[in-house]
Amino acid sequence: MRATAAPEEGNKVRLSVEIDEAEMDRALDDVLKRLAREVRVPGFRPGKVPRKVLEARMGGPVALRGEALREAVPEFYARAISDTEVDPIDQPEIDITSGDESGPVSFEAVVLVRPTVAIPGHAGLVVTLPSLAVGDDEVSAQIDRLRATSGELVEVSRPVQTGDQVTIDLRGTRHEPDADADDADLTAEDFLYEVGSGGVVPGLDDQLLGAKTGDILAFDAELEALGQAVSFTVLVKSVKELELPDADDAWAAEASEFATIEELRADVAERLGQRRLVEARLAHQQRTVDALVALVTEEIPDQLVLEEMRERVHDLNHRLEGQGMSLGQFLGATGRTEEQFLEEIRTGAVQSVKADLALRALADAEAIEVTDEELTEELTAMADRLDMDADQVRDQLERSGRLAAVRSDRRKAKAMAWLMDAVELVDEEGTPVSRDELKVNQGEEDGE
Repeated sequence: MRATAAPEEGNKVRLSVEIDEAEMDRALDDVLKRLAREVRVPGFRPGKVPRKVLEARMGGPVALRGEALREAVPEFYARAISDTEVDPIDQPEIDITSGDESGPVSFEAVVLVRPTVAIPGHAGLVVTLPSLAVGDDEVSAQIDRLRATSGELVEVSRPVQTGDQVTIDLRGTRHEPDADADDADLTAEDFLYEVGSGGVVPGLDDQLLGAKTGDILAFDAELEALGQAVSFTVLVKSVKELELPDADDAWAAEASEFATIEELRADVAERLGQRRLVEARLAHQQRTVDALVALVTEEIPDQLVLEEMRERVHDLNHRLEGQGMSLGQFLGATGRTEEQFLEEIRTGAVQSVKADLALRALADAEAIEVTDEELTEELTAMADRLDMDADQVRDQLERSGRLAAVRSDRRKAKAMAWLMDAVELVDEEGTPVSRDELKVNQGEEDGE
């Protein structure tokens, strides 16, 4: 078989494929063997039906050859795709140009291929990372959160402040009465509420701030769940504040594994620093991808976006099934409509496709290739995960036409590693960030 590829308008490629008569004869023999096993003819055992009889049953030699072509052409097309390294993203339009009745076979296949995008300025990208520095105020805030776990609520006579715990009676009245519901569901007595939490009723926090025990508050609020306004009356029955223990050695020894408050503060600072480090590393990768994607201005073929959307929905369904939940239940639990969900999926799919195309373009621009040794390493790793022999994995991938995709994925990974090393890193103030800072304790996190 011989195959050539030539570009066409509209991001398409025309494949011209020639199949030798001997190859076509083998394909015809394969069809004959299959039909001989499957076709039931009185007087003949399965697998022993003569060719002439099969031809007669199929409608003649030309009809039998047509069956062989229907089966063989897709396989020859897959081989041609592999041989010419064409990267199709849609089904081909195939036209048999000669040999449909006898002799060698020629066919042409026009197919939409993955586009090449431009990434101007990729070598000068700047990525902003969150600061790695941990301030004293952050440490103090974390210490206060730890103190709050052992604090005590103390009743106060002063006006309500943010963070106070108030006990209230809450009563609501619908502006538009509902025959199927009364206002009992809008009433709560002796309700303990943290001021500033932003829950329960819109505007409640604003009403409570500055109020005192015994005050009666009245206000209207629009409740989205009901689709109407509700008049509320609130009685403030008590106001309590959380009294924190002193941040001293005695408290530190009682509340933690450390003997002194300074040791506890040092541990908190270290943990916050490690968290910042993890956040910065994650931001390094994600924001680098985002910066590269921002360079892509070309229109993305719908075929690529729809395929990515299908894969994302399939993966989500698979995860939900493992949790005993349907997609409909998931949407209900998250408060999203199907249209909102699909729009979110599409947005993510577009970004993912752009990232894929941009990394391919980067690999081309920087002449990044995958050696045979690197491909063998990848196949060996896949074989280990699948508990198979590496040669078996290679053979299966070659027969399914997926070996090129494995090489491409490894190539994109190398391009991503190149880019992460090439981008300029700065913090929010524009101060350069050293990559050595991002590597601190990397070995410990990797289990070394």
